[in-house]
Amino acid sequence: MTTGPARVLLRGGSVHSPAAQFATAMFTVDGRVAWIGDDAAASTYVDSADEIVDLDGGLVTPGFVDAHAHLAATGFALQSVDLGRSFSRSHALAEIESYARRHQRSVLYAHGWDETRWPDPRPMTITEVDRAVGDKVAYVARVDSHSAVISSALLAHDPAITTMHGWGGAGLVARDAHHAARAVTHALWTTADRRQAVRSALGQAASQGVTSVHELNAPHIAPFEDFAIIRELATETPGPDVVPYWGGMMGQEAPDDTPVGFAGDICVDGAVGSRTASMRAPYADAATSGHLYLDAQQVCDHVVFCTQRGVQAGFHVIGDRAVHEAVSGFEQAAGRVGVDALVRSRHRLEHVEMPDAAGMAAMGRLGIVASVQPAFDAEWGAAGGMYAQRLGAARAGSMNPYASMLRAGVILAFGSDSPVTPFAPWATVRAAAFHHNHDERLKVQTAFSAHTRGGHRARGRDEGGVLVAGAEATYAVWDTAGDLTGQPGQRVADRSGDAAVSTLPGLLPDAALPTCVRAVVRGTVVFDVAADAGVKERR
Repeated sequence: MTTGPARVLLRGGSVHSPAAQFATAMFTVDGRVAWIGDDAAASTYVDSADEIVDLDGGLVTPGFVDAHAHLAATGFALQSVDLGRSFSRSHALAEIESYARRHQRSVLYAHGWDETRWPDPRPMTITEVDRAVGDKVAYVARVDSHSAVISSALLAHDPAITTMHGWGGAGLVARDAHHAARAVTHALWTTADRRQAVRSALGQAASQGVTSVHELNAPHIAPFEDFAIIRELATETPGPDVVPYWGGMMGQEAPDDTPVGFAGDICVDGAVGSRTASMRAPYADAATSGHLYLDAQQVCDHVVFCTQRGVQAGFHVIGDRAVHEAVSGFEQAAGRVGVDALVRSRHRLEHVEMPDAAGMAAMGRLGIVASVQPAFDAEWGAAGGMYAQRLGAARAGSMNPYASMLRAGVILAFGSDSPVTPFAPWATVRAAAFHHNHDERLKVQTAFSAHTRGGHRARGRDEGGVLVAGAEATYAVWDTAGDLTGQPGQRVADRSGDAAVSTLPGLLPDAALPTCVRAVVRGTVVFDVAADAGVKERR
């Protein structure tokens, strides 16, 4: 990663811009877009360019914004055991055992198991994990990161875990017990460990064309000190912008003004996979309705607190009961500070997977951003998938209603919730375009806009996420393998982006997704896979 030349000409491809539907070239000066047009006109800038980039038919787009991620957890997952492809409990345990033999770390971290995809859908036990890892401290997180199985060595660091809400009796931890188990790992990982994890995560994001990441942190997820690590890394190595959010009620445990809002993962409920998302009716496969952590009054108080201080409020919310409580809290807050004040604040709801029509209408009226993850639908939303197993087909079928949200006037901002799902923005756009519910599918352009402009709007920067003269030169260059629609952009009547634009990849389910060959933030190269492979010509 290097700082880019002051004057860069890109030509010979396609530039996705509302300023020119069929642009093939772009010229940037000192970190800003100076001109966008066609190759013939680009010859005007050849002599003054410090660098000429031959796009070789590639596509230039605004960089993607991941509006919900957890950087340290992502980095630790990248350097640990990936159980996302485990096809049985025994296979997952074998992967853990193999890793334990080959690595000596303060914490053996494994992530991604999903027992609903196993022939025998029983989570592993502490005894089975101990057999795999011996006397090592092991934290084996479920794919949704709302529950885990721990080893006896981890439990020995905090035996009180067995007395907490969420202790499953066989090593499975959720709720308070899960938070305590995670706190043990935080105590064992060093600052150097966390720095390397964050660095790895940012590098992974950049390699996927993500130029801005919203870090959704909270006391139960990661230490507040991670924000200092992120700031330090930014001074050392160019990378994606990081927008810091801290999930502390009323600013809890925030010693400085680092966050742009107290809108991190303040949990109103949990997750469907771990059966902790709060439902109005019991789960279809267990005698529980999940868990409600905050009620409408608590939501109201926090929203008022943030609105009066001019910062964003926000909450993690998934189940239908939790969504109702959260929206009711916002409506109560509007009664105290006024609707206009809430709209100006642009508060957020994270995930918001089960809103009803009244809830979506209220979100639109109060200016609440829906920070959502279409990859969840791709992973678990299909007929017979995890959502249907947990909730039944009827409730699962109405989840993640993106098109309905847009019709209600809700701003959508797409993210990954990494490491729950990976940084994979084109896959995210495709997931929204090919939603399991045909009525909730978005046009590719609309979904793309939600993953670029939507993320900027979610943080209150309405001008971000487009390539036009005067805009920041923050963009990605893609090898599309020729998969462009070949059609002019369409005007989209929604709040995620409404300008005419150039072509985008078709993103059909059987088509290869674009691959990032370069990512640039304000003129500085943060990722370049083809620096010496003939893609660009240095002057």
